[in-house]
Amino acid sequence: MIAELKNTNKEKIAFTSTGGSMESLLSEQFGRCQYFIIVDPETGKFEAISNLGEQMQSGAGPKAAELIHHHGANVVVTGHVGDKAEEVLKRVNIKIASGYKGNIKVKDALTEYLSK
Repeated sequence: MIAELKNTNKEKIAFTSTGGSMESLLSEQFGRCQYFIIVDPETGKFEAISNLGEQMQSGAGPKAAELIHHHGANVVVTGHVGDKAEEVLKRVNIKIASGYKGNIKVKDALTEYLSK
């Protein structure tokens, strides 16, 4: 199903996630999510990356922004991004698609994002 989705922007999209698969729920928190699922919508391939900054006392958001930038994401889909993380994301030209709420699976959030 995912491989059939067309994305003309050639983006790599990072999703905040509660687990390491496309079936996992989207996490509403950017800096404190457990995983990032980085998807290439053109090929349907994805990579699950553990968010090592999740347990940091401070600076989790900026560290998470650096992590997804390092893995080539140009968009992040999440519920909320804090101010410090937003600064880093903007500085490295990663588009923020926030406001996703509720029990939505990463695969469904991908479909929703691409349909906009």
